[in-house]
Formats: sequence, C-alpha cells, structure tokens
Amino acid sequence: MTEPTPKPHLSDADHLSVLGYNDSFERSMSPWANFALGFTYLSPLVGVYSLMAVALSTGGPPSIWWIVIVACGQMLVALVFGEVVSQFPIAGGIYPWARRLWGKRYAWMAAWVYICALIVTITSVSEFGSGFAASLLGFELNRNTTLAVSLALLVLALAINFSGTKWLARIARIGLFAELIGVIGLGLFLLIFERKHSFSVFFDTMGTAGDGSYVGTFLGAAVAGLFLFYGFEACGDVAEEVSNPARGIPKAMLMTIVGGAVSALFSFGGYVLAAPNLEEIVAGEVADPIPSILEGSLGAVGAKIFLLVAILAFISCVLSLQAAASRLIFSFARDGMMPGHRWLSKVTEGTKVPRNALIVACIAPALICVLIWFNDGILVAVTSFAILGIYLAFQMVVLGALRQRVKGWKPAGPWSLRGWGFLVNVAALAYGLFAMVLLSLPGDSGSFFTDWIVLIGLVVVLAAGFAYLVIARPDRQSNAPEGDAIAVAEAIRSHRSNR
Repeated sequence: MTEPTPKPHLSDADHLSVLGYNDSFERSMSPWANFALGFTYLSPLVGVYSLMAVALSTGGPPSIWWIVIVACGQMLVALVFGEVVSQFPIAGGIYPWARRLWGKRYAWMAAWVYICALIVTITSVSEFGSGFAASLLGFELNRNTTLAVSLALLVLALAINFSGTKWLARIARIGLFAELIGVIGLGLFLLIFERKHSFSVFFDTMGTAGDGSYVGTFLGAAVAGLFLFYGFEACGDVAEEVSNPARGIPKAMLMTIVGGAVSALFSFGGYVLAAPNLEEIVAGEVADPIPSILEGSLGAVGAKIFLLVAILAFISCVLSLQAAASRLIFSFARDGMMPGHRWLSKVTEGTKVPRNALIVACIAPALICVLIWFNDGILVAVTSFAILGIYLAFQMVVLGALRQRVKGWKPAGPWSLRGWGFLVNVAALAYGLFAMVLLSLPGDSGSFFTDWIVLIGLVVVLAAGFAYLVIARPDRQSNAPEGDAIAVAEAIRSHRSNR
C-alpha cells in the first residue's frame, strides 16, 4: 500500500488571503536576496569593527567565544521565528507575529519598542559609517563632517529604497559580497599571512580579571556577541515581497545566523592574531585598533581598499535597516494602530514600496543625527537601550509562541520543527532572558546615569509607549485579527486538504 501524496501548501496569494490580507507588494525578492538583506542588516563587519576594542579590553582574546555562544542562542530564537513566519508570512515581522500570537495591545508594545530600537540603530550605523567615509575621502572627522556624511548615507539609502524592491535586493547582494570580502576574505588573509600569535591566545585572559575570578569578567565581555546577532528577523519584515516566503524565509534566517557567525569568527580572530600590539589593545590603550592592524598588514593602499569595501557594507546595512523599519511601520499602520495610519499604509504604484513609511524611517534617524551634532555625548545615551529593546521585542514573540503552544497550537506552515518545537521554544526563551540580564547589568564607572543608561533608556521608551496606549487606545482603532494562531492553523490545514 503506497503512502498518500501530501497536499501541496497554499499559494502565496491564498495563504495571505487566509490571513486576512490581499497582495500589496511585488514579489520580486529571491530567497538569495532575502538572505542578503538579513545578512547585511546583521553586518558582521560593522559589528566586529564597532565592538572589538571594547570586547578585548573587557575580557581579552577569550571574548571571541561569545560569538559562538550568542550565535547558538539566537539560532534557537531564529528557529522559533521560522515556524511563526512560515504560518504568518506577513510584512512587518515582529508586530504581526506578536499580534497573531497574543493580542493588539501586546503587539503594540512590542512594535513600539522595536520601532524605537530600529530608528536608533539606523542612526548609530550611519554615524559609525561616516567615519569610514571621511577617512576614505580624506575629510577631517569632526561634528560637521559626521553630520553631513551621516545624512548623506541616510538619503542615499532612502533613494535606493524608493526605487523598489528589485534595487533593494541588488544592493543587498552587493553588500553581501562586500561583507564576505571584508570579513571572511580579509580574515583568512590575516590568519594565513599576517599571524603574529598562536591560536592558544584565545584561551589567555591576559590579566583582564586581575586577582579575581575570570567568570565575572567573561560575562562582562558578552558585548562581543550580544551586539552582533540580530538582523535575521529582517528576512521576515519583507515577507510579502518574497516568492514562497513560508518555505524560504525560515531558511534565510538560519543562513543569516550561520553566515554571520562564521564571518565574525574569521574577522575577529584574524584581527586578534594579526595585532602587533595586542597587549596594548587588551590594556585599553588603543581606542581604535583596526586601522593600525590593517595598515600594518595591507599597507596604505590596501587599507584604502578595505575602507571602500567597508563603506559599501555600511550603505547596505543602512539600506536594510530602513527597509525593515519601513515595513514594520507599514504593517503597524495597515492595521490602523498608529497616528497617520492612512498616509503611512500607502504603497506606491509602480515601485510597490511603502514610500511614506520609508520617509519616516529616514527623517527620524536624521533628526537624532542633528541632536547628536548639538551634543555628541548623547550618542551613547540614545543607542544604549537599542539592543536591549530589540532583544525584548524578540522575546515577546518567543513568549507569545510558547503561550500558544501551551494552548494547543501546532504551527501549520510548510516549515516546521515538528515535535521539537516546544523544547526549542522553551530554550529560546531561557536564552533570551539570560541575554537581557547580561545587557541590563550596570557598569562600574561610578556615575549613576552612565552605569544604568541601558535600563533608563528602555524604561523611558516603555513608559512613553504605555502612556500612549492607555491615553490614545490605538487598539480600539483596529479590527484586524489578533490571537488567532490556533484558528489560522486550522484554516490553513482545511484549505490545504480541500485542494
């Protein structure tokens, strides 16, 4: 007796119809471009360049192992997200997932925190990228050039995003190749031809713990990984612009984590092993060690070429962040959940992009850049809460998924963890709580504001979001579905069986 042939999954349009929406976008993004979008958002080049000096001065060379630890933890989160997006391949990612897994008010808070975190992340990436551009062009890096170049990066990304999903995909692929050259290619070159230390250095704390235990010091160096492994969720933000998203996006998310981990390990490891002054870097005597490592290894011309590659990666990163933020804002507005929702939920004819939401995703970071121009000391203050906010938004989705599983939800998308779903979900939540505790730990500078800025920033954002939710009650303006994961799963299975 032969096994019955399994029913094919629903078409993209039918799947979206079951979820209560019509096709608004052009599905012109390939699975490869979807992966490139997530990878350039995660951007190991940007993350390693920004964090290496801090990580080494905190925990020494063993801080590299946080890349492995966090990659494994975020892989658990990505697995949960994969099942969720396979059932709910809707534009906006975090917001619609939280809404369909829990409810409108819960989703409003998750999306509010995530939008604020994304806006600030766009700001910080454009600010950091301005340093690369100024170095390449020979500009003196000061407040004026930082503001001008940061705004130029934002406007350039906006112009590319305006041109449509196809150009977004093309630039994301270029950014992917730039990242691969800048992290894996350069990392291999440094490891093979410029290595000045043995691999045992990654087990040498180099005195960072002083006379005490290294455990606390190592936990303090978690920044090496925690600030790096997010961005994979952006693959789901553009779900309505991807062909066969229910199958392809979960795979793109997992590829983003794996690719990011491999790239970051090559890059971080290569810089450490090629550093001629590693002891000085670990001692905190070198604030920005990578330029000197590059110039010593590649020469002046080679270092300039790397700067060009890095700028391409930064442009692609800002582009991907803007795209992700705009789709989240669009999804939020489409359900009538924010002020100006009719204007923000419009999709332009021809290019099929949420142009008005893109404008907001450009103007808001630009305004923060102007504030930083007036007082560059607030850059740390405005960005400190962003990573914790992103992790909190992630875990709100993970918690919502676990809540539905307890109630009997069996994900109905074509990509599934099957019997492992519940266990993976619990492990993902445990990891997320652990990561948030590490991110919330106060510093030891002696200044209350400086030491607690991460929690202060998050509390301010949460309080503002909760106040608006209570006063304006945006949840009452929306009739879109909520908390219907079990019902949707049953509807998908019913449609599939009737085909």
